[in-house]
Amino acid sequence: MTDQPSAPRRGHRMLAAAAGLGVLGLPLAAPAPSPSPSASPLPAPPTGPDRGTVLYQQSCASCHGQRGEGTQRGPSLADVGPASVDFQLSTGRMPLSKEGKPNVHQDAVFSESDIRALVQHVASFPPGGGPPIPVVGGGSTPSGRELYLTYCSACHSAAGVGATLNNGRIAPSLFEATPTQIGEAVRVGPGLMPAFPPDVLSDEEVDDVAAYVGVLQDDRGELDRGGWPLGRLGPFTEGVVAWVFGLTIVLLLARRLGSRAR
Repeated sequence: MTDQPSAPRRGHRMLAAAAGLGVLGLPLAAPAPSPSPSASPLPAPPTGPDRGTVLYQQSCASCHGQRGEGTQRGPSLADVGPASVDFQLSTGRMPLSKEGKPNVHQDAVFSESDIRALVQHVASFPPGGGPPIPVVGGGSTPSGRELYLTYCSACHSAAGVGATLNNGRIAPSLFEATPTQIGEAVRVGPGLMPAFPPDVLSDEEVDDVAAYVGVLQDDRGELDRGGWPLGRLGPFTEGVVAWVFGLTIVLLLARRLGSRAR
């Protein structure tokens, strides 16, 4: 019978074998850490409302409702669509600085990124729908002129300066409008303006109208070289003003000469 190796000798042999594995490049298994009884999973980071939700609650919900359902102070936004929201915000018509104040084109209150966030938030209201924000490209100015004179000049004037409508309403000037805002107004029909869907004005025709309005904006100085433009209200109005001004001068001069003769 052979003697059994003692416990210390067995330990030395195991250490030698482990050292040999390390020399051969074989990985040594690391002992698994024992779980700490006090360890616990990290809490999930808190999630809050997105930027569009925060802005809507701060600036819009008091008039249009928490979910765009509308109130006595403002209409419903349930199906207005992204184009309408972007138009109202990018032209500074909304939010109103004071109730009852007319919403006219002015500097936008929100930045471009905030406007995109609000557009996305309002678009999430059921049932959705409404015209999307149009992509307006370059168009034909001769075709745009014909379309503008047919559909737009009756309210915005042939020169694009706007005009006074019934009940104190106005058709605004187009000199500050961007091509995208022109396309949005065509599709949405803000205020008293009628909406023109694609079966009435195609996307290409909207491009043409926007191109011609760009010509009116660029040629303001060129068209006013003749003198006092009087807001470019047209030759008839300018002629009436010239006649009234001239007759007034003649009457004042005649009265002065008559008083001297007496």
